[in-house]
Amino acid sequence: MDSERFSKGSERFRESTHLIPSATSGNKKPRRYEPLAMKWPVVLGTPLMLIALGMALEVGTVVSSRRGGFRVPPNNALDIVSPQFLLSFFPTILVAPFAFMWRELDWNLRWFQPYIVLWKGRSPAEESLLLDYIALGPFLSLFRALKYKHRILFWSSLTATATYMFQPLAGSIFQIRQKNQIEYANVTSTKAIGLVQDVDQLNAFVAAAGFAEAAVFHNLSDPPFVRGGWATAEFTFLKNPGLNGTMQVNTTGIQTATNCSNPAEKPALAQISGNLFSLTSKSIDGCTLNVTYDPTASGVQYGVRDVPCPGNAASAEISLRPVMFWYFHNKTDGTPEAKTVFCSPSIKTFNVRASANLNNGALYDVVKLSDYVPENNVTGGTLNGQAFNGVVFPENPNPFIQARAVATGSGVSGAIFRLASQSKDGLQAVFDLPNGFLDLSSTVYTQHLSLVAKSIYFVNAENTLPAEMTSLIPVLWVDPLPGHALALFLILTGIIGFVVQFLHTRERRKLLVAAPPGSIAAIVSLTSRSGFGELLYPYDDAATLERKLEGLRFRLDRRTGAIVADDYGTERAHMGPDDAMLSLLGQGHMRDTTTSSSSHLAYQAAAGYPPWKTPYDP
Repeated sequence: MDSERFSKGSERFRESTHLIPSATSGNKKPRRYEPLAMKWPVVLGTPLMLIALGMALEVGTVVSSRRGGFRVPPNNALDIVSPQFLLSFFPTILVAPFAFMWRELDWNLRWFQPYIVLWKGRSPAEESLLLDYIALGPFLSLFRALKYKHRILFWSSLTATATYMFQPLAGSIFQIRQKNQIEYANVTSTKAIGLVQDVDQLNAFVAAAGFAEAAVFHNLSDPPFVRGGWATAEFTFLKNPGLNGTMQVNTTGIQTATNCSNPAEKPALAQISGNLFSLTSKSIDGCTLNVTYDPTASGVQYGVRDVPCPGNAASAEISLRPVMFWYFHNKTDGTPEAKTVFCSPSIKTFNVRASANLNNGALYDVVKLSDYVPENNVTGGTLNGQAFNGVVFPENPNPFIQARAVATGSGVSGAIFRLASQSKDGLQAVFDLPNGFLDLSSTVYTQHLSLVAKSIYFVNAENTLPAEMTSLIPVLWVDPLPGHALALFLILTGIIGFVVQFLHTRERRKLLVAAPPGSIAAIVSLTSRSGFGELLYPYDDAATLERKLEGLRFRLDRRTGAIVADDYGTERAHMGPDDAMLSLLGQGHMRDTTTSSSSHLAYQAAAGYPPWKTPYDP
């Protein structure tokens, strides 16, 4: 049966493979060529590494989702590159060798595919000699493999095409996110409620007035431990707070209320004598106050006065009395106009939960917990819970203290008037609004009194307090969508690749290819004795090559490994005059179109050299 199988020839060419010594003749058997990329450790190790990497990535993605990411140093260790570059570069570098190695395996598989087909035998030219999977690349090879039902090659090319998704997915799986972290620690409170001894020096009052003016001019927020009428005891901050760290501490606080209101009726302006005018205003409590001013001195004037209201317990002490802020200006038509605001400051002490920003110490929330009941000289003693008005003080013979008193009163009222002047609609719009100066006075005066409270109602005292610190820390986050997708690609590529390479290794283990099949010398060595090369010219194009080789079936000779061709029903009509000329070179009898392939075989047998033997075989 084997002799019949390999005995077919062709009328169009003469082969001489029978003259090739057997590959197994002699003492040395030729070694089968196998590139390093096609050896067992590589072809099976690479898919296994892909599976391992995919499983590790899948585990990391799941753990990242459950833990909310992996903590990383808050500062970038490499200042020369950005974190975004590192997060996209290193994952890409990690998967690039695996993608490269797998595409290299697929390249070798496509390289050997025509020889696998030839080894199986009976393959037409378009599936073997004319087929170039290397030039097609992995993507286009998919369609050609489907056409010829090369299933192993199809799955190999499919996974090789999928590896092009490794790098874009790897470059998008890692992100730096901010995660809330809660820590508990003890902090030291450095203040406790109590009246400072140097309150009569007025340093705290003039400093608070100066800050209120600066806040209006430069749009400043409240300083540390002060927020919207609240002043809390100072405490130390933890180091290395992290990004936007905050800390909650249960401490003591004082809430200041200005209790400001508009007058009971419109202020009255009247000329006293010469350039002197009086401004008379009445509070909702029935207290009336007169202010004398000279309108010729300035077109805009302002100030603050104490209000000695009969029946008020604080009326005897000027610094504890209610106050009246007054504002005067001339309209564009020259008509004088005045506004007044009455305020009665008060304070109250509480146990509070203070929340502060660890980066700048600013309070962002104060929550009342309970009334503060321990005895002290703020809620008790001579002060007995009354609040300093913070802007009006008794006359003092010390010129420095007196200067501070004047500067404080003019500074706060000037800050309010300045804020009104900065209104986007102009100063006149504030005068026209019913509560224009009331709102501005409450805002500036509250900030001033809160700063005063922080400075004069707390004394030095250390105490340990529990604190809860919440901060934003940078974490390495594995994005679930690209993370799961890349893990799936890796695992599937590894599983399919393992099966593909195992099957392909079994297919080519009997393949007798002694040299790299891609070189010209290797091709010549495989075809120089095959004879069908006589049908071809060097300048034949692809269509001509396909036409001339039509009807031939190609295979690898099992004895020598040479590529041989068998003619299956080829008609003479397919041969042109030039093709027929190639039948010369000792085959004159081939010119006779009536000579069959069987007569040619008979001729070989008569010569004593059947095609399945060589002169060197016994």
